[in-house]
Order: sequence, then C-alpha cells, then structure tokens
Amino acid sequence: MKMTFDARIVGAEIHCEIGSDSAISAPIFCCSNFAPSLVISGGTLLRTVAGYTEVALPDIPVGGSVPLVMAYVHRGFAPKNRAWLPLGPYLRTKTGTIALPSTETGVRVNAAPPRTAPQYAGLKLVPQPMSWQPSVGSLAVTGFASSDPRLAPVADLAERLNFAPFLDAAGVPLALTQDSTLVDGAYEITLSPEGINVTQNDTMGLFSATITLMNLHETYQGALPCGIIKDAPRFGWRGQHLDCARHFYTVETILRLLDLMALLKLNRFHWHFSDDEAFRVEVTCAPELWQKTAIRGEGQLVPGVYGGGIRAGGSYSKADVKRVLDRAAALQIEVLPEIEVPAHGYALNIARGGMRDPGDNSTAVSVHGYLDNVINPAMPETWRLIEPLALEVAGMFPIGILHLGCDELPPAAWSASPAINALKVEHGLETRDDVQGWMMARLAGFLERHGIRSAAWEEAAKGANGGLGHGALLFSWTGQGPGIEAARRGYDVVMCPAQNVYFDMAHTRDPDDWGATWAATVALEDVMNWRPVPTGAEDVADRIVGVEGCFWSEFTTRDAEMEPMLAPRILGLANKGWDRNDSVDGPGLRALAQSYAAVFDRMGWQRHAGA
Repeated sequence: MKMTFDARIVGAEIHCEIGSDSAISAPIFCCSNFAPSLVISGGTLLRTVAGYTEVALPDIPVGGSVPLVMAYVHRGFAPKNRAWLPLGPYLRTKTGTIALPSTETGVRVNAAPPRTAPQYAGLKLVPQPMSWQPSVGSLAVTGFASSDPRLAPVADLAERLNFAPFLDAAGVPLALTQDSTLVDGAYEITLSPEGINVTQNDTMGLFSATITLMNLHETYQGALPCGIIKDAPRFGWRGQHLDCARHFYTVETILRLLDLMALLKLNRFHWHFSDDEAFRVEVTCAPELWQKTAIRGEGQLVPGVYGGGIRAGGSYSKADVKRVLDRAAALQIEVLPEIEVPAHGYALNIARGGMRDPGDNSTAVSVHGYLDNVINPAMPETWRLIEPLALEVAGMFPIGILHLGCDELPPAAWSASPAINALKVEHGLETRDDVQGWMMARLAGFLERHGIRSAAWEEAAKGANGGLGHGALLFSWTGQGPGIEAARRGYDVVMCPAQNVYFDMAHTRDPDDWGATWAATVALEDVMNWRPVPTGAEDVADRIVGVEGCFWSEFTTRDAEMEPMLAPRILGLANKGWDRNDSVDGPGLRALAQSYAAVFDRMGWQRHAGA
C-alpha cells in the first residue's frame, strides 16, 4: 500500500491531504501538533492529549485522497514554520496502523548560504581567554609531546572528534608547571618558537589549558600563534540542558554532546529525563514509572505526543547512567539530574496513581494542554513516591544536587481539591503558590537532611513562605528579572533566559526554518547580546553563579535534529559562561564562529549555516 501525506501552512491553519492507492474505510488520522488543536473541516475530532490529536476521516477511495484542515485552539499559537506541522502522522484502521510519510523535519542543513562576517581579529578561541598577549611569529605543531597520564582524556577526546592527534612523541614538547598561587581552574600558557609551557594549580586548570591548545590546533590548522594566555573561568556553572523526556536520545548521542561541551569548556550537563511524556531512568523504588512510560504511541499509556508516532521512546538503564557519568567525569563535567514536581507530572500520575485528590473536579489545563499533570501534596501517596524517588535518583549522581522541576503550575491547580483546602487551613496557606512553596520546602528539607542540595526553576521561589529555601539553586528561564529577584532573596541563581539561550527556538523568522518561537527567535547575535549580571544588579553579582543553555525536544523526532539547533549558537553560550570581560559582542561572535565552521565539520556535527 502506498500512502501520501502533504501538510502545509495556510494563514493560521494547517492544511493536510491524505491519500492512498488502496481503499481505506473509516480511517482515523493520528498525529502530534505543538499544542491542542481543533478541526476546521474534513473530519471529526475524537481525542486530544496535549498536542496529540485523533480525527475520524471519511473513507479514502482507491487512488484518491481526503482533505483535512486543522488549527491550534489558541490562535496565538498560529504555526510559524515547518516545525508546527503535524509530526509522527499515521492512520488507525480496522486492520491495524499505517504510517504516513513524514513531512520534512529538522533544520535544512547548509540549505542557505553562510552569512559572511569579517575575519575575527583576536585569538580564534571559544571561549575567549581572560588575557591574550600576542607576540611575533607562530609555532608549527603536529601534536604535543608529553608522557603525563593526566592528558589522556584530552587525547581521547581529540580522537573521538576526528581532530589531529593531540599527543605525538615527535611533536612540540609540552612543559607542565604547577603554581599554587593561581586560583582554582586558572592556567597560563606561553607559546614561543622554543616550545609551550603550561602553568596551572589544579586538575581543572590543566584540563582547560589542554582543551585550549586542542582548540587552537584546530582553528589555526596547526600553526599556533605565539604569545601568552592567562585565563580563568568567570562562572563555576557553565551548563547545557537536554530534554530526553519529549524525545529519547541514545546514550551515544548524549556522549557526543558531552564531548562538544568539553571542547567548549562547559562543565554541567543538565539531564532532563522526567516530564509529562515519560520518566526515562531505571529506578528500583518505582519501576512502574519507567516501565509504563518509556515507550509512547499507539496502545501505550502515553499516546504519540510530540512526534511519537506509532511507537517511540526508550529508557536509560543503570548501566547507561554509568556510561554517561564515566564520560562526564573524564571530561570534568558534572551531571545534574531532574525530576518534575508538582506540575509536568502527567506520566507519574498515569503510571502510579493515587496522587490526585478524587474529590477535585477542577479542570487545571497545563500550558501544553495536559489535564491531570499536577500531583497533589495533600495525598499521602505523593510522598510515598516522591521522597524515595528523589533519594534514589539523587544517589545515582555524584554532584550532590537534585533538580526538582517546579515550573509551569497550571493557574487552576488544586482549585477544587478538598484535601488541599484542608492543607491550607492546617498550614496557614492561601494561594496555589503558597501550596507549591510549602510542598517544595518540605521536599527540599527532606533532601537537605540526607545531604542533598535542591535546585529548581524560578517558580520555586514563589509563595508566602519564601518558596523552597534550604540553600537551593534556582534557574531563571522566563527572563532575568525573576533571577535577580530570587538572588536578592538569598538564592544562588543560574541564568538561562529563553530569549537568549533556549536553543529549541528557531534561529530565524523564515517559515522554512525550524523550531519554537514562543519566547523569541534566537539568532547567533542574541546569544551574546545580554549580560548574566544586568546593569543595576551588581549588588547580587555574587549570587549569579552561572549560565546554562536549554534544549527542549517538542519538535525533535531524530537525534541528529538537535545538532544544528545547538551549532553554532552553543559557541555564544560557552563564551558567555567563561569570558568575564564580555569581550565578544553579537557581530564579533559571528566573525569568531567562522573559525569554528571547519571544526564542526571535522567533528561531523551538523550546523545551521544560514543563521
């Protein structure tokens, strides 16, 4: 049977045409859109779960087709580019399921000519060093000669990235010197015609110095400029997040991302494996979570939301987690795990049960269109799950921090829950934010007693009781304002404003581009045109402890689609986290990024050429 499927954007509508060379009676069209949808014409809407949509179609005649017109329920979600077309489309028939041809997904790699920029005048290095004093001449380098075993991880990294060999017994001698007067993570490199000297105080400084040399070897094609580099990181937290709940990335893809992060001196991997769509890590205390939600699609508890199609997904075993942790440790990267409470709990609710008040008849709809995605802190079953789950997940990761989620609580959450009303009276709470803050503080206190620090998104600071407290680390994502406010209330803050470092946002406004647009379109310049400590917030500069890029996977159907969404924009993130001088602006980053085009190509990492 040969099927055809065409989808295109017409104004604020999505026009589809489904055809077949064979007759199909009473077909049901299934797909995932970015948000809840309605049918304008051509069929009857049967079911929606968030963006997952089922539509009863007329019979398809032999060699014929049927039209279908849909639109998003919220007209502010009018489709902006190809990513907003139906993902994972298929038909359910009386005899089974039939996959439909997918519309073109992902960035059109190298489809647009690269935007030109002047040659970068400074040192071709991302991130930029604290100080670079050039001198006359260059040093021809085929490799670096050293027998120090501490350089093995960088040599292995160079091999995996398809770079020139880092260690070469016949190469330029690499003299390593320790200087206890340097601050943690700092290093100095002297490049002269006579050779190279690296001075550092600790393992991180040595690793960063050798990563710098590897970068320069690639950006200068083996002819390193002579001079003196003095360097130290601006922030201790230089992170990249990956949403593995909406799309299941293989372990190999995660390891590949860790390699890219190490190349750019990013040192925190934020592993987001729990959300409405799935809980993807093997845990002993609640095996039903990953066993029941790892796979989504036809006949599963979670249908084909966000491009799941007929069947998609997977879970990470304890052995998988160890592989990720081992690679991260070798690259001086720590891994932050995240669970999600109290919202984004659809998968937990349907897999476990007992965490919603049976007397609550409210219709709390999440921003993604889910019903029943909030767990109820007044229910004893909530704590029977969450406390041991939090302990087990935190215990798997040496970082000693657990991210608890706590974002996007629906406005009507718990609004008709008798159990919550009783909880409010008992604890003197008035609003839903008070309830959430009470819940988060209780969970954070429980973890603190077990030696675990809590982290959460910015909303966790809400509530009359001051939010989760307990020395928690907050991530400011809707902008920088909530982060500054939280810092002034005593929280440490990681800045990850969606308008600048959400890499699931489309690079451009071109309707043939790919990605979300609800926060902004994020061009390469936008990743640099902001300050982690804004003007006027100098009083809390010491509370801004880092920056982080985020990649959410609602539009991702294949692992490789992630690559050109990150590259080249991740260069700006890396520089923003390291360069204390803010020495590169947006146009400067575009010029500097040209030096890395060939580096990405040698890695085999796809990049967005036209952005």
